[in-house]
Amino acid sequence: RYLVRRNPTHSTLGPVNLKGRSFLTLKDFSSDEIKHLLWVSGDLKHRIKHEKQYLPLLQGKSIAMIFEKRSTRTRMSTETGFSLLGGHPCFLTSQDIHLGVNESSTDTARVLSGLSDIVLARVNSHTTLEELVKDASIPIINGLSDLYHPIQILADFLTLQEHYGSLSGLTISWIGDGNNVLHSFMMTAAKLGVHLRVATPKGYDPDSSIIQEAQRLSKQHGTQFLLTSDPVEAARGSNVLVTDTWVSMGQEEEKKQRIKDFLGYQITMQTGSVAKPDWTFLHCLPRKQEEVDDQVFYSPRSLVFPEAENRKWTIMGLMVSLLTDYSPQIPMPRF
Repeated sequence: RYLVRRNPTHSTLGPVNLKGRSFLTLKDFSSDEIKHLLWVSGDLKHRIKHEKQYLPLLQGKSIAMIFEKRSTRTRMSTETGFSLLGGHPCFLTSQDIHLGVNESSTDTARVLSGLSDIVLARVNSHTTLEELVKDASIPIINGLSDLYHPIQILADFLTLQEHYGSLSGLTISWIGDGNNVLHSFMMTAAKLGVHLRVATPKGYDPDSSIIQEAQRLSKQHGTQFLLTSDPVEAARGSNVLVTDTWVSMGQEEEKKQRIKDFLGYQITMQTGSVAKPDWTFLHCLPRKQEEVDDQVFYSPRSLVFPEAENRKWTIMGLMVSLLTDYSPQIPMPRF
């Protein structure tokens, strides 16, 4: 209903080889590398979901999945995706593996390097991931940390690429907390030619060093980057309205104060009235009604459920890219 096709000229990518790399933050990945990951993800989705092909690209391989924080989408997408590709996932909670407690991160990294081919770790502290990478001889994927959530952003951009036909020239408005998901948007948007408008309440701003890097990237790639505390200002002229939980795991004691501080930040049709006619809505889930009302969340403008499904195809595309020399079979999409 709201599909608008853009028709930029086809771009070409330089040589991209991600095999053996770790994936902690999209800050470390170039425009071409991110586009390649989205291309591989879309390719696997087309071949497996639509063409019903069986692609055991990870047959004989295993992934260790470390979860210090619970998750529906991260666990299901990784576990089912790795299995669908012929590999074996092994799920480890904080009760199974005590990172840095009864075994150091250094020792854990070395042990898992001998027992598996790749690790996905969903952790409390980003430092834990950096410690794993330092001593592991296999790729480490950030399944979420306090600083970044890069696998979520791959799913978001694949969803937008599918909906709008291309990404370049889109404007995304983030209205909410200055958290790890926003940080990953800030490290990615400009590299894809996407303008980013951010509204956070005072005191809930993004990390200052990440702001500086986002400003640099915006200047480098010729995109717009706005920081404000006014949700209406952020939403004005936007294609995509995005929010996330106001109370992340570990912040439960702050809930009452946070809900008070975020008053006026709920996304409604009124928020969208200043956006572009083709505006859509994203939320990485789980969602609370104070963040976005039902009228938006369950409307045709909401892409949250295709976005959730694309967590699977993008983590599959990422794992295949880090573990194999796979080349996409479908033509490169417009970016």
